Amino acid sequence: MSVSGNISSSYDSVLKLCYRFHMVARQLRSRHSDRPTLDINDEYDVQDLFHALLLLDFDDVRPEEWTPSYAGSSSRVDFLLKKEQIIIEIKKTRKGLAARDIGEQLLVDIQRYQSHPDCKMLICFVYDPEGRVSNPFGIENDLSREFEGVPVKVVIVPK
Repeated sequence: MSVSGNISSSYDSVLKLCYRFHMVARQLRSRHSDRPTLDINDEYDVQDLFHALLLLDFDDVRPEEWTPSYAGSSSRVDFLLKKEQIIIEIKKTRKGLAARDIGEQLLVDIQRYQSHPDCKMLICFVYDPEGRVSNPFGIENDLSREFEGVPVKVVIVPK
């Protein structure tokens, strides 16, 4: 999958956040004198922490940007990096959300988001701290490709 030069370093920065996210989440649990911390219990917690981390490298991070209508409904992307034209979709595995369900949700998201006028790249980040996805490499390999001219990268961590 090729990434155009103007978004390449931004793409690399977002991927670095994805790959290091679990290390950051673990570090937050290890506080001096057992002080309270941010627990990552659900998808909103993942979004909150990821948003804070995006602000290290990006000035214009737009949460919950609306997409154009697709199949009669519209939805919101988790994050839009407006200048870089990168959309980031966040998922967190949980009991009752199997790998097949994650794959199906991502396919629907990919179809929806590629029609967004600012989507030149889609990064789908799946946080799986309990290891519920038995074959993360399989899902990543199946879905990380170009869909109708939009490069898509799926990252599942940790592995």
